[in-house]
Amino acid sequence: MDNETTVPYFLLLEFSKDRHLQLLHFYLFFILYLATATANLLIISVVAFDHRLRRPMYFFLMNLAVQDLGIVSVIVPKSMINSLMDTRRISYFGCIAQVFIFVCFEASDLSLLTVMAYDRYVAICNPLHYEMVMNWKACNKIVILVWVTSLIYGMLHTTGSFSTPFCSNAINQFFCEIPQLLKLSCSGVSLTELVVILASVTATLGCFIFITASYIMICKAVLRIPSVKGRQKTFSTCLPHLIVFSMFLVPACLAYLRPPSNTPTYLDFALTALYSLLPPLFNPIIYSIRNKNIKFVLSKLWRF
Repeated sequence: MDNETTVPYFLLLEFSKDRHLQLLHFYLFFILYLATATANLLIISVVAFDHRLRRPMYFFLMNLAVQDLGIVSVIVPKSMINSLMDTRRISYFGCIAQVFIFVCFEASDLSLLTVMAYDRYVAICNPLHYEMVMNWKACNKIVILVWVTSLIYGMLHTTGSFSTPFCSNAINQFFCEIPQLLKLSCSGVSLTELVVILASVTATLGCFIFITASYIMICKAVLRIPSVKGRQKTFSTCLPHLIVFSMFLVPACLAYLRPPSNTPTYLDFALTALYSLLPPLFNPIIYSIRNKNIKFVLSKLWRF
């Protein structure tokens, strides 16, 4: 599309021209989506309907499950449909909607993981003040703030990404990913998007420092626990959060900070899959495996 400044649609990454491989991609993504949706819906249902899980930690976990379900729902079905229908198209406005919703959910995911680190810090380091600090009024305000700021961030990021004309419409990724879109811009990164990117880097770095500092304080508090069983129980509560956070943040930083290549590579796809597809699948699994309360409620549901 040489010398064109507007595009009516975008072309997403084509995994293969072979029909059998296209159907294989469809089935693999279908299984992945079904497993992710089922796991997250189970977490949402368990926390929402069991009164024994009416605690801040599980309230945040339920919101995390909602966000993870949203992330896969906005990118995976479109890729599945394209493979099934043997097409690569996504409309211009469909791409805008995909970027906006995906960025909102990803931003709220990072914010909520940071909040969950603070929740664990208060619970372990200041247990006597936990009920006062993390009361239900405070928790509701925190979650509302997370959603509102994520919506604003998504609007700014989407506006910055689509404020410049595009010289090509071929996106080297299976969904409308911002680094790949910015590569198609005729005039480079807009001032709005540059400001948003700098704000994103600052906010992400701030979240990383906050979470790291929280867990350093938690480790110090845990090491002072005289009981070996008590230390193991506390570490088992915190370890899943560290795994989830690392699984999300490290690949995302590599995917966004790494200069996008002119041709699709396995590394680009792997990094994107690591931060966009795997955390929503593994988050509910990790939390449910390590949490005896959730396992108990799930076992009761299974018996019914």
